[in-house]
Amino acid sequence: MRNSFKRDTRWIRLTASLLVAGFFVFTETGATVETHSQPFKSVQKQLIADGFEPVKIKQLYSRPQVSFEADGVILLFTYKEAQVNYGQFTNEWSISKAKQYLQKNETDLARIEKEYGVDKKVITAILLVETGLGASVGTRSTLNTLSTMAALKDPVVRNKLWDLIPDSKKISRKKFEKKAFSRSKWAYKELKAFLEYTSREGFDPALVPGSFAGAVGVAQFMPTSILAYGKDGNNDGMVDMLNHADSMASIANFLKSHGWRPGQSRKKAEKIIYHYNHSSYYVDIILKISSSLKS
Repeated sequence: MRNSFKRDTRWIRLTASLLVAGFFVFTETGATVETHSQPFKSVQKQLIADGFEPVKIKQLYSRPQVSFEADGVILLFTYKEAQVNYGQFTNEWSISKAKQYLQKNETDLARIEKEYGVDKKVITAILLVETGLGASVGTRSTLNTLSTMAALKDPVVRNKLWDLIPDSKKISRKKFEKKAFSRSKWAYKELKAFLEYTSREGFDPALVPGSFAGAVGVAQFMPTSILAYGKDGNNDGMVDMLNHADSMASIANFLKSHGWRPGQSRKKAEKIIYHYNHSSYYVDIILKISSSLKS
């Protein structure tokens, strides 16, 4: 459904995020005064320069749902892949849930496996690890997350974010600056893709939930991947990444596009899955899960 991105509104970030970040202060009368012209001002300017309609961009960033996503973005500077408990996905309960999912979605999975040549058990394993088979697609605003990261190009915004990172979790300032600059360039590309995607499908960009890194939907695709590999898996004429069939087809298309072929070796499968998530831990757990689903 076209309004499917409105199913979960818990993600909405209130303007308190901006207050904490120091972009606004209270006066004695209780009104707010800008201490730094909107944190997304430079992002808006760049989007407009790149061809987005000025009026629409300004209207979008003036909406109350749009705010500085400090707490989520901070995770990108403290998160470590090795700390993820991938073992939780191979316990008896998780495998049982995955088998139930396979059975419940057998028609779609079998059709997609036949069309793309990608093992339905691998597709299911990816969905299990990414979002618990759709149970946890993220509650943060994708627009806020990507806009905040893109805004890190501005030194004032970077300084504000640096100040908010707990001392116990801070990396060196030099590493932070380098990572922030790199993240801002990457996030801006994702932001543009996100706005193109939501415009194409008719979704409200301010109401699309996602992860702390800006990934969207049941398969946790970044916006550039949605544009490149997103597929209409249920033939309703649109790509809705909160739709399970669309997510299944999108995963299958991604893996096929990176070389997946029926009957390939495990070594080949490892290389292809690595493109989905550049983590050896991730690749290993996906293949362990898919193997467990054979029994």
